Amino acid sequence: MTKLEIVWAVIAFSAIILSAAIIFTYRRKTKQILSHMDAMLTAAMDGSFSETMFDESLLSSVETKLAHYLSASAVSAQNLQQEKEKIKELIADISHQTKTPISNILLYAQLLSEQQLPEESALCVAALNSQAEKLSFLIGALVKTSRLEAGVFQLKPKLSKVQPMLDTVLAQIAPKADKKNITLACAQTNTAVYADVKWTGEAIYNILDNAVKYTPCGGTIDISTTMYQLFCRIDMTDTGIGIAEEEQAKIFGRFYRSPDVSETEGVGIGLYLARQIVSGQGGYIKVSSQPDAGSRFSVFLPLQP
Repeated sequence: MTKLEIVWAVIAFSAIILSAAIIFTYRRKTKQILSHMDAMLTAAMDGSFSETMFDESLLSSVETKLAHYLSASAVSAQNLQQEKEKIKELIADISHQTKTPISNILLYAQLLSEQQLPEESALCVAALNSQAEKLSFLIGALVKTSRLEAGVFQLKPKLSKVQPMLDTVLAQIAPKADKKNITLACAQTNTAVYADVKWTGEAIYNILDNAVKYTPCGGTIDISTTMYQLFCRIDMTDTGIGIAEEEQAKIFGRFYRSPDVSETEGVGIGLYLARQIVSGQGGYIKVSSQPDAGSRFSVFLPLQP
């Protein structure tokens, strides 16, 4: 080997050693930065983050900005929690303050209706009772919705049989259906779903209440279940007035009411609450309908967590 070849070999070997040293240093520095970031995020997640825990002289610009961001996030989270507490207190106050006077109005209206009154006065008492019931329903629906949205209480799903829940809901909706001579038919099922029975029953009731409301006298409402690999589908099919395709995506909005049913009793919050309850448990709702051809609402509930 000539001297020139030896020189080139030494240079190449030195370059390799230098490259290895540079790569090792870079990896070590990167690991150090990532370790700092990991410690920051861990502290932020368990609520113990504080900028004084970290030496900014050892951090890169990104680490410093991350520290400031996490500090601001901690403050925002604390403020958000305080706001939630205020909302909880406000909801509880509204519920308490309105419950008694509305109950009194309903009671006095009932007492008046039992008296011998002139026809004109009897009509006024009936109107008073009807409006008080609407107000009671509206306040109740708003309180329930606000509690769910504010996290005042959480949905607690567990493995439960579907049929007992449907039987309870049907018993609640039957008086309204009987007044319109609407036939309720429910296919029996042994299916069990992973859901909060109380609140899921509330969602099913709201959908059936709409079905009764918008189905003409003498109509029918059929309830059936279908099993899939991951979900149980509960179908509620009515012979009502139907829903236009362009409105099917809007009916789950809060306070939305179609212009076609603006004269029918309702406040437009039942389907919104139903969707909130079902989606909060990992399920979803689909609707299939055509004007003057009835509607089918399908509630999909998970079979496992």
